[in-house]
Amino acid sequence: MRVLTLSTLFPDASRPNFGVFVERQTRGLAAHSGVDLRVVAPLGLPPWPLSRHLHYRALAALPQRETWRGLDVMRPRFTTLPATAGRFHAAAMTRTLRPVLDRLRKTFAFDVIDASFFFPDGPAAVALGRRYGVPVSIKARGADVHHWGRAPATAAQVRRAGQGADGLLAVSTAMCDDMAALGLSADRIRVHHTGVDLDRFAPGDRASLKRTLGVDGALIVSVGALIPRKGHDIVVEALAGLPGVTLAIAGEGPERARLQQLIDQCGLGDRVRLLGSVAHAELPRWLAAADVSALASSSEGLANAWIESLACGTPIVIPDAGGAREVVTDGAAGRIVPRTPDAFAAAMRTILADPPHATDTRRHAERFTWAANTAALHDHLSGLIARYR
Repeated sequence: MRVLTLSTLFPDASRPNFGVFVERQTRGLAAHSGVDLRVVAPLGLPPWPLSRHLHYRALAALPQRETWRGLDVMRPRFTTLPATAGRFHAAAMTRTLRPVLDRLRKTFAFDVIDASFFFPDGPAAVALGRRYGVPVSIKARGADVHHWGRAPATAAQVRRAGQGADGLLAVSTAMCDDMAALGLSADRIRVHHTGVDLDRFAPGDRASLKRTLGVDGALIVSVGALIPRKGHDIVVEALAGLPGVTLAIAGEGPERARLQQLIDQCGLGDRVRLLGSVAHAELPRWLAAADVSALASSSEGLANAWIESLACGTPIVIPDAGGAREVVTDGAAGRIVPRTPDAFAAAMRTILADPPHATDTRRHAERFTWAANTAALHDHLSGLIARYR
């Protein structure tokens, strides 16, 4: 089976944490017996001279093709036009990829296109699948449906791509429902859960780990980009009602200055740490050290941070977003609460007063293995090829 993985959500030297779960899923499939795989990870850049801005300079400097952690990865550039709300992203990507894939087909006649993000990857994948006469699968992860699937400039493109794809994947049952609400046929959508490295993400000696991290007392960890949707401000405000507790936020983004201002206003400067971008390999010790992992996202598919926390034996406090109820099925896994500082503070206070055993918490993550993820993806794609033929 020759697979072309198409993903704008893929790590690179300038963003090593970006889309690490897509990379891990892809590496698992590439290692499967009988699979030959190539990755096309397009980079959207604005036209010159905006592309020379510091924000884009590192992306523009990336190699056009490289071996990334054992994967053959091509990084063609397509033009994104500012102030167009993404309206032309998919068309621009398709135009860029046609000559790239025409050349690739001469040496790698892929049997299927696996688009691992719904927009702009999905519409481009469907157009390219028709060009080369191969089936197309599109996976929905969260913001790709919740944002692009509802935004006026792109909603119709997302819907048409979903209707035109040969197969659809969703990270959770809740995401299936969200896709169906867009007008996609629910019986064509297969749930494809994420995985977690259960050897790397595992419980440890909390007291010892806290000492190495310079933490005294209870520790709350929040993992996610510093963007409004992640709701870090809610967790910061909740901390005000938890005297003596430390909060560590692992992530970077445009909300950093606003969060720092909120931290200062709440008088929490000595109890909140903005860690910045933490390498994925460094996350296990933070999660295993924490007493609670809290993430107040307004929307999610099924967050990897949830599963990684549980694998470390750390209960989670989250809103009723995305696949939350598929993960938090009893008190050992954590709490699902309203998205308010008071509700988060109350839930965290309850867990800190009577913590579950780490082994009981970890059991909730043990079904989310990369082996299961790989087997399901291989079965899905091979089935699409067989039916298409």
